[in-house]
Amino acid sequence: MAPIPGSGLAKGLAVTLRTMTKKSVTAQYPDAQPDLPPRTRGVIGLFEENCTVCMLCARECPDWCIYIDSHKETVPAATPGGRERSRNVLDRFAIDFALCMYCGICIEVCPFDALFWSPEFEYAETDIRDLTHERDKLREWMWTVPAPPALDPGAEEPKELATARKTADKLAAQQAPPVTEPHADEQARAAERPTRPQGDSKQQTDQPTPQTDQTDQPTPDTDQPSPQTDQPKPGQEGRE
Repeated sequence: MAPIPGSGLAKGLAVTLRTMTKKSVTAQYPDAQPDLPPRTRGVIGLFEENCTVCMLCARECPDWCIYIDSHKETVPAATPGGRERSRNVLDRFAIDFALCMYCGICIEVCPFDALFWSPEFEYAETDIRDLTHERDKLREWMWTVPAPPALDPGAEEPKELATARKTADKLAAQQAPPVTEPHADEQARAAERPTRPQGDSKQQTDQPTPQTDQTDQPTPDTDQPSPQTDQPKPGQEGRE
């Protein structure tokens, strides 16, 4: 069956009429800021205190858009007679967002959690050469990084938090003055006293037993003759 002439135009006008009667859902940016999801990949923030200049992020970047410069410093020995050590000090950390393809490989391979995703996206420039942002700008974006989602109620506590809590408790215990209890001696004496068996009265336990009194008295000397054995029996005087 041949189509009716003008049916396609009528269908298009019907769609136009339906959309004209609906309320507009366009967000009036920049007056109204968009509600971004928490895992939005905007820009990369740098927490430079955690950076050890291991160069893993720059080597794994497929676009080679990360530039890192550093120098070595000698750290004196912590103990007398110890050996001096050297460490890397970060001089420059820059990312060229004109080349970055937001793959997130640099964030995943960082072993010390120095790079994070930030939902910030308003960093447009009029010159493409200004899209290479240095570490000062990357550090400012670090404070826009949202907090990580809460763990499940039955999940284990992260090892980093457990270690940090143990270290803090240990330092607090070392700095706190020793607490002396006023009745510590009395409690120790009470613990050493023998417990009274059930059923015995306090009067019975407090009074000394007759056996203990007899042992305290001095025993008579057995070597001395008794007066009965020394005296002669009646009827023996004539015989002697």
